[in-house]
Amino acid sequence: MQFHHLGIASTSLARDVRAYALLGYRPEGKEFEDDRQGVRGLFLAGADASGPRLELLEPLPGSQTLSPLLARGVKCYHHAYEVQVLEAAIRELRAARARSVRPPSPAVAFQGRRITFLILPNGWMVELIESRQAG
Repeated sequence: MQFHHLGIASTSLARDVRAYALLGYRPEGKEFEDDRQGVRGLFLAGADASGPRLELLEPLPGSQTLSPLLARGVKCYHHAYEVQVLEAAIRELRAARARSVRPPSPAVAFQGRRITFLILPNGWMVELIESRQAG
């Protein structure tokens, strides 16, 4: 598994982009919308690789995807890792008592590569991203 990004729940991408700019973060690519996930997002990169890549995500109108997190004031809510073989990584984490949150599905943010979310035994959420070399 190779670390990819930290997932950050947001009520306003514009407001959070301004806040993270104070720490040297800049947009990496363009905003995207993923109706399947119910989110609008944007990746941020730290200047001179000074911090981990961030994925800011805000709910699309009518989406409840991030509502439980935002209602509790949670911002950082997942670590994401790129994996060579998605099914093998899922089996490995499930064997260690992680539980699946969502089945694998294509994601706009990753040009249709599949992603899935699992909760580790310690309660932390991880996103697995299918490698570009997969398939």
